Amino acid sequence: MGKHNEFGKEGEQIAVDFLIKNGYKILCRNYRFLKSEIDILAKKEDVLAVVEVRARSNDRVISIADTITTKKIKLLVAGAHQYIIDNELDVEARFDVITILKNKKIFKIEHLESAFYHF
Repeated sequence: MGKHNEFGKEGEQIAVDFLIKNGYKILCRNYRFLKSEIDILAKKEDVLAVVEVRARSNDRVISIADTITTKKIKLLVAGAHQYIIDNELDVEARFDVITILKNKKIFKIEHLESAFYHF
């Protein structure tokens, strides 16, 4: 596995730990539907957080959150819709981004709630 893949997995675990610490219940990790993959589905109260995790070692060129394309958003929406139907959930869905910036051995975590389109 490449170093960037290892860091991506580490970033997802950091995000899961962060969400749990902040009162979320993790429902699913790496949910797949057709071409969609959702990093984390978590619930807090009656809100389903559909979480995209972005981990990088620098953000000099572009903000980490700005790396999410319109195509990726459409895939996340489709995947979230299917997850809600499959699990017969009656919740409000929200699309969050957790960015993790690694600088040497220090991690900076930012949780952007309702980062884009929700239904």
